[in-house]
Amino acid sequence: SHLETLGSRENILKAKLELCAGLPDGAPLALNADDEYLARAKAEGRIPGRLAPVWYGIDAPWAEVRATALESGPEGERFTLEDARHGSFAAAIPALGRHNVYDALAAYAAAALAEYQAAGMRQRVVHKEGLTVIEDCYNASPDSMRASLAMFQGFAAKDGRKFALLGDMLELGRIEAEAHAEVGRLAAAVGLAGLVAFGPASRGMAEAAQKAGLDAVWCQTPAEALEQLQRRLRPGDALLAKASRGMKLENILKALYGEQALQ
Repeated sequence: SHLETLGSRENILKAKLELCAGLPDGAPLALNADDEYLARAKAEGRIPGRLAPVWYGIDAPWAEVRATALESGPEGERFTLEDARHGSFAAAIPALGRHNVYDALAAYAAAALAEYQAAGMRQRVVHKEGLTVIEDCYNASPDSMRASLAMFQGFAAKDGRKFALLGDMLELGRIEAEAHAEVGRLAAAVGLAGLVAFGPASRGMAEAAQKAGLDAVWCQTPAEALEQLQRRLRPGDALLAKASRGMKLENILKALYGEQALQ
């Protein structure tokens, strides 16, 4: 995310760390210990010592708040939350995927974990017309696409068939072509029955998926994407829908559900 404007992940880190300058002394700061850039910033002393950072993670053994013994199920993620100060206890969130566990760990620091619900179109699970649809179309980047596809790989569809409707990731600048091709290759590796790719940049996604052996089709318009979905999907199937917000995948989904005509 933001690579088009900032140019590199290191520059994104610099911009994020600028937030520290506006925090008062002793302010709490939740930081991901598994993020290589943040971990390096810690080692280099770039996290202001006047703050009170709390490090969370899954892999880093030194994190003060950790999730261990992760288990995925139809209702979401279960894990053991290990707090260096307050002990360990069982935790669960009604959302799928390891990336959501990271969000839960960050939320724990703000005492908001128990109140979590998937908001808007951020991995909301919907049951419509016999389909299970994961609406994850609020936004998209290469990292979030990888996370969603990894989650969907472990998702148990009722009748076993899983499809994806994936659209353009916007504002990627010079990495746009390779990023979309990489998503296509990933889609081919996670056990999908088919991929419907929508949007100009997603042509490369569909082509890469096809080369990797996946039944993939590229659609230039919402009407084409809807037609391809209707042709492929049947009751019992699961569908992952994800793209940048500007692609407006929700219009295709509402038409698929029969809730409104395609706009």
